[in-house]
Amino acid sequence: MISKAKVKHIKALQIKKYRKEQQCFVVEGAKSVAELLTSGFEVLWVAGTESFIRSHRVLLSKRNVEAVEATEPELAAAGSFQTNDGALAVARMKPNTAPVLQPRELALALDDIRDPGNLGTIIRTADWYGIKQVVASAETADLYNPKALSATMGSFCRVNVFYTNLADFLPGYSGLVYGAFMDGADVHHVNFTGGGLLVIGNEANGISQAVGKLINKRVTIPRVGGAESLNAAIATGIMLDVIHQSKK
Repeated sequence: MISKAKVKHIKALQIKKYRKEQQCFVVEGAKSVAELLTSGFEVLWVAGTESFIRSHRVLLSKRNVEAVEATEPELAAAGSFQTNDGALAVARMKPNTAPVLQPRELALALDDIRDPGNLGTIIRTADWYGIKQVVASAETADLYNPKALSATMGSFCRVNVFYTNLADFLPGYSGLVYGAFMDGADVHHVNFTGGGLLVIGNEANGISQAVGKLINKRVTIPRVGGAESLNAAIATGIMLDVIHQSKK
């Protein structure tokens, strides 16, 4: 059973202000918690069903993580989602450290992606295509938001997200900076073999003017039908697939 003190802590960490103050976050769901336990994050404690704890007993012991047994209804009541299929964990955030981007490495930059679900889906998609680094504007949704973490399906353990002012960061980046625009060059005909930084803009307004001035190459996904725009996460997925195919 999860103690009242632990439940209170979990509820507090659902609010960004308290996550920032305590530098901790909550992970919900058996798959995501299992991935967390094999990651570089410091795990403070885990609550899980008898089955989950039994299945991960060796790993929990190896990492010296406190494990509390709880039922699925108890896990759901403590967390932020209606259901929980087996586990919940509290972990410590990693330092917000600037990435060292390697020559020919492709990375993503997110310019004010506000929707946590979009952020999580972008991180999951980046992981699928082998992207290890994401540079996000300060106004981009919080990686540790429960909805963002859930949407990553555990990929937050493998993709580093660094928050900064993009307009300050980009001038110090030595590679090519690509930007997703409605009027850019057809992404299918752009050479990405040298790597670079692909900037994805805000869901409603696209890439901001300040960041847009720092883009070396504007790219777009050609429109065939009548839709006005693409969801930011969907557009990211399409572009990453095109880039992946172009490198074969």
